[in-house]
Amino acid sequence: MQTDEMESSMESPNLEFEYGDTDILTAELSELYSYTEEPEFSLNRDYFEEDFRSHVRGRRWVQLGVEEQKAYVMRLLDALEVTDRDKRLKVARAILYLAQGVFDDCDTDVDVLYWSRHNVFLLYDMGIFTALLELLSMEIDNNQACSSAVRKPAISLADSTELRVLLSIMYLMVETVRVQTEDDRPEWRSSRAAFKAELGSPLDNGEPFTLLLFTMVTKFCSMNAPHFPMKKVLLLLWKTILFTLGGFEELQELKVRGRERLNLAALPEDSIKVVRAMRAASPPASAMELIEQQQQQKRGRRSRRPLVKQDSLDTYNERDPFKNDEARDEEEDADDADSGIEGEVDPLDRDVIIQPPPPPPPLRPPTERVSFPKGLPWAPKVREKDIETFLETSRNKFIGFTLGNDTETLVGLPRPIHESVKTLKQHKYVSIAEVQIKREEELQKCPMTLGEEEVEETPAEILYLGMLPNLSQYVIALLKLLLAAAPTSKAKTDSINILADVLPEEMPITVLQSMKLGIDVNRHKEIIVKAISALLLLLLKHFKLNHIYQFEIVSQHLVFANCIPLILKFFNQNIMSYISAKNSICVLDFPHSVVHEMPELTAESLESGDSNQFCWRNLFSCINLLRVLNKLTKWKHSRTMMLVVFKSAPILKRALKVKQAMMQLYVLKLLKIQTKYLGRQWRKSNMKTMSAIYQKVRHRLNDDWAYGNDIDARPWDFQAEECALRESIEKFNSRRYDKNQNGEFAPVDNCLQSVLGQRVELPEDFHYSYEMWLEREVFSQPIQWEGLLQGP
Repeated sequence: MQTDEMESSMESPNLEFEYGDTDILTAELSELYSYTEEPEFSLNRDYFEEDFRSHVRGRRWVQLGVEEQKAYVMRLLDALEVTDRDKRLKVARAILYLAQGVFDDCDTDVDVLYWSRHNVFLLYDMGIFTALLELLSMEIDNNQACSSAVRKPAISLADSTELRVLLSIMYLMVETVRVQTEDDRPEWRSSRAAFKAELGSPLDNGEPFTLLLFTMVTKFCSMNAPHFPMKKVLLLLWKTILFTLGGFEELQELKVRGRERLNLAALPEDSIKVVRAMRAASPPASAMELIEQQQQQKRGRRSRRPLVKQDSLDTYNERDPFKNDEARDEEEDADDADSGIEGEVDPLDRDVIIQPPPPPPPLRPPTERVSFPKGLPWAPKVREKDIETFLETSRNKFIGFTLGNDTETLVGLPRPIHESVKTLKQHKYVSIAEVQIKREEELQKCPMTLGEEEVEETPAEILYLGMLPNLSQYVIALLKLLLAAAPTSKAKTDSINILADVLPEEMPITVLQSMKLGIDVNRHKEIIVKAISALLLLLLKHFKLNHIYQFEIVSQHLVFANCIPLILKFFNQNIMSYISAKNSICVLDFPHSVVHEMPELTAESLESGDSNQFCWRNLFSCINLLRVLNKLTKWKHSRTMMLVVFKSAPILKRALKVKQAMMQLYVLKLLKIQTKYLGRQWRKSNMKTMSAIYQKVRHRLNDDWAYGNDIDARPWDFQAEECALRESIEKFNSRRYDKNQNGEFAPVDNCLQSVLGQRVELPEDFHYSYEMWLEREVFSQPIQWEGLLQGP
C-alpha cells in the first residue's frame, strides 16, 4: 500500500472528468448487465427469431413497416397474459430483444442504439410498460419463489431470471425515453411527457412506481427475498427518480423559478457553470517528498530541523515539527485510539508521522505551484442571522444594550460599523429554506387565521407523501446496501448478499474464469455504490427545494443510521486506486459485445483493462458521497463535531490527491467547516490546504472559519440540537399531513341543557354495576359545598 500510495501521488494528473446526471448512454446501458449474463443475449435473440419467423416469413424486423411492427408487438402483448410461466418468460425475452435493438440485424453500435430507441418508443405506445408492471407485482408477491430462495444455501443468477428480464426491459424503456436527442420526433416528445407523468403519479394501489421499487429494496434487506436482483432494482429506482423529478440542471431551473415566485433576489451565479470552470489544485504532498520520506525512513534517522518547507508540512498529517518527542508520542497515542470508524489509517501516513522532514536535496525539480485566480469564483454570501449577530455584538460593545432583531437602527454606532453593515447587506442572501421556515412558524402560530396551506402536487411532494410512513426503513435499507458494496467493508456472515444477480450457477474452474468473475463482482459493487450515491443526493436536493423540513427528516434518518461514519469509512482507503480501478472488460460491454466478433480473452488482456485515465462511475460516486456529506453537515454544529470526533481531516486530506476540481471543492468545504475545531497547530501545519479553501470555497463575510474565536461560546450538545429539529419536523408533518389535526380546534358546546341531553353510549353490562358505581363515585365521596361560597 505504501508503494501504491507513493505511485498514485507521483502520477496524479489532472482528470478530464465532466460531472453530470449520468455517464454517456452506452455506458449506462452496459452497466445494466453483468458479464455472467452474456449468454442470455443470444437466448433472447433465439426466442424472438423463433416466434417472429412463425408469424412473419421471409423478412427481418428492420424491413417491416410501422403498422406491421405494431401488429406484431400487439401479438406479443396478448401472449404475455398466458398462465404458463415458461411461455410468459419466452415472450418477455422476445420483448427484451426488441428493447435491446434487434442487434442481429445491425452492423454497428450506432445501429443498435437507433433501433433500440425506435423499438422502445413503439413498445411504450403499445402499452407494454403497464403489462410489465402487473407481471413485476406478481413476481414480487410470489411467496413460493421467496421461501425457496430463503432456504437455498447459495443463490445464483438462475433464481432471479424472470425478475431480471422484466427489470431489464423497464430500465431500457425508462433510460431510453428519459434521454432527449435533437432528432426526436414530435410524437416521441409527447410520449416522453406522458411516460414521465405516468411514472410520477400514483398507480392502481395509490402509490407511485418508485415506492414499488423501494418496497423491493426493503424486502431484500430484511432477508425476505434474497433472490431479488438488487443492482437492477437500484439502477431502475435511480433512473425513475431522475426522470420524474429531474436532474441537476432541472433542479437549478426549479430553484430560479422558486426564488422568482417568492420575490427573492436572483442567484449570484450558476453553480454548475462555476464548478465546471474550476481548475484542480495541486495535492498536499508532492511525489519527490514522498520518495525522500521513504529513503529517510529506510536510513532510520530521527534528525530535527527548526524550519520546514510549507508543502512538506502538509504531508506530515497534522503533526507539529516543533514539538518535543514526548509530546509527539502522546499525540500519536491519542490519535491511534478508536475513532469509531473501522479500518486503520493508511500505513504510509503512519510512517510519515514518525519521521521528521528530511533535508532538501541540492538539485530539485520545480514543483507545481498553485496559480491564484484574478478573482474568487464565488460571490460572498451573508445570512440575515449573521447581520443580527454582528449588530448585537457591536451594540453591546459601543452602547451597552441590544435591539433584538432590528438590523436598520444604527444610532450610536461608529462610522466603520455603518460601512460594515452596508457591505454585509450588499451581500445578504435569503434562501428559499429560510422563507419556508418562517412561513411554517407563522402557520403553527396562527392556524385558524391563516387557514389551510395550499400544497402544490409536485412529483417530489407525491413521492414524499408516499415515502413518509416507511421513510426510516427505506433509508436504512439503502445504507445497508451501500455498506455491503463499499470496498472497505469486510465480508461478514450476517451481512446481506448483494451478489445474487452476478454469481453463475456453476462456479469458475479455470484461472481465466476466476479473473473474469472477480472483475465482474468488483464492477457490480461499484455500480451499486454509484446508483445509491446518486439516488441519495437527488432525494436530498429535491426534498430541500420542495420543503426544507422534508429534507431535514431524510437527513436526520441518514445521520441516525450512521451515514456520516459510513461515508468516512468509504473514503478511508487508497482513493487514487479506487478512482483509477479498471474493473471492466470493454469487449464484453453492451452493445459492443453483441455486434462485433468476440476476441479471445487472456489473463493478460484482463489484467491490462481499458486505457482510460480514470473510472467515470467511481469518481462520480465519490463526488456524490462528498456532496451528501456536505448536505448533512452544513449549518449543523453537532454534525460538524461528528466529523471532528471521527477524525475525518486526514481521511479527507488524502482525497485531495485526486486532481479533479469538483471533488476537491467538496473536500475543501468539509475541511473548512471543521477547521476552527482542529486547533491552531493543525492550521499552521496545513497552510497549503487553508489557501486552497480560501481560493475555491465560497466566503461568508463574518465567518471566522480560519481562527476559531467562538469555540468556547458554543458547547456541543448533539442531543438538544437534533431533538429541537425533530420537534419542528414532527410539527410540520402533523400540520401538513395528519388528517385528524383539527380535532383540538373543533367548536365546544357550552349549553348545559344541550350537553346533559346528549345520549351517551354505555356498555351493555353497565346497569349491573350501576349501584356500585354510584356508591363508589358519588355517595362515598365527600363534597365540600362551602368551597362554592368562597371567593376565587
